[in-house]
Amino acid sequence: MEVDMFVSDVMVGVMDAMGGGSGGAVASTSSEWPRSPRVDEAGSNWLNKPPMERFIAILDQLDTKVESLRKEAMVLRDKKDFLAMSVDLLKNNEYLSGLNENEREEIDCYVQRISSRLGTVELNVCTVRDQAQEDSLHHVNSLIDLIIASADPVISRQKCQQYLNACSTTDTSVYTDVDPHTVCTDKKFESVLLGCTLDDQKTIKKRLQALLVYLTQQTIVH
Repeated sequence: MEVDMFVSDVMVGVMDAMGGGSGGAVASTSSEWPRSPRVDEAGSNWLNKPPMERFIAILDQLDTKVESLRKEAMVLRDKKDFLAMSVDLLKNNEYLSGLNENEREEIDCYVQRISSRLGTVELNVCTVRDQAQEDSLHHVNSLIDLIIASADPVISRQKCQQYLNACSTTDTSVYTDVDPHTVCTDKKFESVLLGCTLDDQKTIKKRLQALLVYLTQQTIVH
């Protein structure tokens, strides 16, 4: 009986927090965080279910919302990484050399201010990895860093394309004229990549796509 009352109280509080209760609760605004867990009502007959089933239903919904929160946080993290890369590219833009000293100093101060503001945003979505997966991720990042450090943009672009093909030989989101049946992949990179977690593989693919676009632009300029 006490368990039934507890579950009922939780669900009533949840529905009130969502503004869906009949007790005249005021719906929260988008900037407010509910004081009670937000769990959708599973059905009109949920009170007739055994307490265990109700607990499981609540936990299932919470689990779904947690996963949704992780995905949203990862999207924000990717946006932050893109902004950071954009700032770095701007700082190293060759056209800055055409400005006079005062203009370059003004641009540099502006860039530093943006970098400082971006640094105040901390986003950390932990990915569970075992030691082998940690080693694979470190190896993959090292291989990508070698591309970035290369002085030849043409060779770097070719290697980056091979790495991206290793992520998905059917990927044409960057250049639609790439024939997946004729492109070659880097087997060493592909082997190491398979040792990474699925989340890491997705992040690596996005990083390579952005890098390929940049390297292609560099190749055209030169």
